[in-house]
Amino acid sequence: MERAARAERALAASGAFIAGYLVFQVTEEAMNKLTYKAMGIAASLLAGQIFKKVWKFTPGSDEVPEATDERRGWGEILVAAALQGLIFALIKAVFERAAAEGVREVTGDWPGEEGEPSAG
Repeated sequence: MERAARAERALAASGAFIAGYLVFQVTEEAMNKLTYKAMGIAASLLAGQIFKKVWKFTPGSDEVPEATDERRGWGEILVAAALQGLIFALIKAVFERAAAEGVREVTGDWPGEEGEPSAG
């Protein structure tokens, strides 16, 4: 009888350990996602500020054109959209690459696709 009770306690303890481990894993994953989302928001805000500063160097207007602004022509609207897309993509790539290298430094694993290293 004593042996069965010990086995039952050991099973309960291991179940609690596994449950605790799973909660830790879920919490860690949630925290990582939250951190990544916060970095994405920060990257977007930074990209928006950079775009506004870069746009001030274009001739004509200090104000960024809206696609629905009747006073602006197609050329100005499309140049602004292309420049904004370029800046956002560049900032996103910088943040994602830095995050991936940080993950590798901390965990030793590369978080993205692995392949042959490039020359760059």
